[in-house]
Amino acid sequence: MDVQRVRVGVQNLAMMAMVYGDVYVAQVAFGSKDRQTVQAFLEADSYDGPSIIIAYSHCIAHGFNLEQGLQQQKRAVDSGHWPLIRYNPLIREAGGNPLTLDSLRPTMPLMEYRKIEGRFKQLSRDNPQEAERLSRIAEQAARLRWDVYEKMSLRHAEEFPADGRRD
Repeated sequence: MDVQRVRVGVQNLAMMAMVYGDVYVAQVAFGSKDRQTVQAFLEADSYDGPSIIIAYSHCIAHGFNLEQGLQQQKRAVDSGHWPLIRYNPLIREAGGNPLTLDSLRPTMPLMEYRKIEGRFKQLSRDNPQEAERLSRIAEQAARLRWDVYEKMSLRHAEEFPADGRRD
């Protein structure tokens, strides 16, 4: 796979759910922004319709000291691996942009986040060239995903009519 052929939407559950238009969608990481996480849960709870909250969750299989889990969540957000978003259909119905991008533009290279985790270190030990190649692809995919979310969050409200249709 070539870096230029990276696709943003592959297995992107948040994007898939947003396509429906009437589903509240949030992507959260408690270790990065606890206030955003709480806000997403409150909004999802008050939304009279389907809601999905996709939470970054570290686990033992990631191969790092879980005492550092919240810091690793913050690194995931800071690297662009895990953008924090909220998609609220009620805002669209009121004439506004339903997508809010709650995290800042990535401030660290993706590899700074990944170098902590054994699941990524293993490939670097076993096959450094392949690890480097895949790292470049992953970095590009994270940047492309970020750019898509950023553009969506900056769109003018009239691009999101209350009936959900775009003519």
